[in-house]
Order: sequence, then structure tokens, then C-alpha cells
Amino acid sequence: MMKTIDELFEPIDMETWPRAQSFYYYTQMAPTTYSINVSMDVTVLRNELKQQGLKFFPTYLWLVTKAINEVPELRVGLKDGVLGCWRQLTPLYPQFHEDDQTTSLLWTEHHDNFLEFYQSYIKDTKEHGDSHGILSSKGMPLPNGYVISCIPWFSFQSFSLYNHNLKDYYFPSFEAGKFVETEEKILMPLSVTVHHATTDGYHLKMFFEILQNSMDNPSQWLLRI
Repeated sequence: MMKTIDELFEPIDMETWPRAQSFYYYTQMAPTTYSINVSMDVTVLRNELKQQGLKFFPTYLWLVTKAINEVPELRVGLKDGVLGCWRQLTPLYPQFHEDDQTTSLLWTEHHDNFLEFYQSYIKDTKEHGDSHGILSSKGMPLPNGYVISCIPWFSFQSFSLYNHNLKDYYFPSFEAGKFVETEEKILMPLSVTVHHATTDGYHLKMFFEILQNSMDNPSQWLLRI
């Protein structure tokens, strides 16, 4: 049974939270966000998806969300003004419109089972993907929604996201780029922007390791029903 929003949120006790001092420092004394850019090896993943006839983008959404859900520091956020840790996040992603070159934001609730999420994504994009406006016809995203996107037209070595005057937002934001193909590997540039109040470099190291492992071993999750 799908959990309700309230069931997915656990308030943080600032008296016992190990990051309490870091959170205060990086929000009140020296507000800091930063971006990390890496190259993910998608060789095995892309080849497997091609054989299965599956789309890469929704798989990318699911894999990133799955990795986030294994690192608590990436799930810290606010709900009704209360700081807490969400049990899972929901990907909020753009839909590009060829007719006027604009994008609309759409979201698909995460499922632990890949195939369930994939089918929900296909359903959402079919029903809401052609609707215009900053938000798609599906409406406002869930409060545990995080931004994840892809620039498919070009690759990059560095990408920085600036959230001007956006306060009290602590979820990570992701941007992938066009694949870079060599004789032996297919690489995907990936940039993640985080708030230093909740996320240190070590937490991103954990995230990237989990994500790369999942990309290298699709048999562990792709055929799960």
C-alpha cells in the first residue's frame, strides 16, 4: 500500500541530530550551496536497455531516485515549516515541447519496483506530456519533489545551478548531459547541486557509488517484478 505524505516524513530532533551545528552554520552564518560534476559510465546500462526496448530517461529518473533514497542526508527538507527527513523523494522533471521550445514540469511518484515506476512514467507523459505552462496538467508536485533534468543536445564538463533568493530548499538538483561515446565506453555527464547545510562531499561519494553500482548491474533490479 502506498504511504501517505505524512507517513513519508519524519521530523528531525535538532537536539540530537549530528548535523545540527553544520546546518546552523551553512544556513545562518555562511549560506552555501555547491555543485559537483562527474562522468557516469552508462555503457552496460544503455546496452541492456536497448536490448529490452526500454527508454533511458525514465530509467535515469528511477536510478537517481533510488540512490537518493539510500542516503538520508539527500532527503532532508521542510514540510509545513518543519525540518525533517523524507523516507523517499519524488522526481520532478521537464517535458520539452517541440512546437514552441518551452518546457513544463511533470512528476511521477517513486516506486521501489522499477517496472511499476516505468509504467507510471509512460502513463504520466502520455496524459500530461503535451500540456503547456510551467506546470503540466498533472498539477502541483508533491512536497517531497526534487528537480532532475537532462540536456540531451550537448555534453558538458561543468554545470552550475543558481537558485537566486531560494531559501529553505535543501533537496539535491540534477542535470545530465548528452552521452560521450568512446571506443570502449559510453559516458554521461552528471551535475548535482546540493546545500552544504545538509550534504557534505562524503554523502555525494556514497550517492555516486550507489548509482554507478546500479548502472553496472541492471540484472539486480531490471527484471524484478
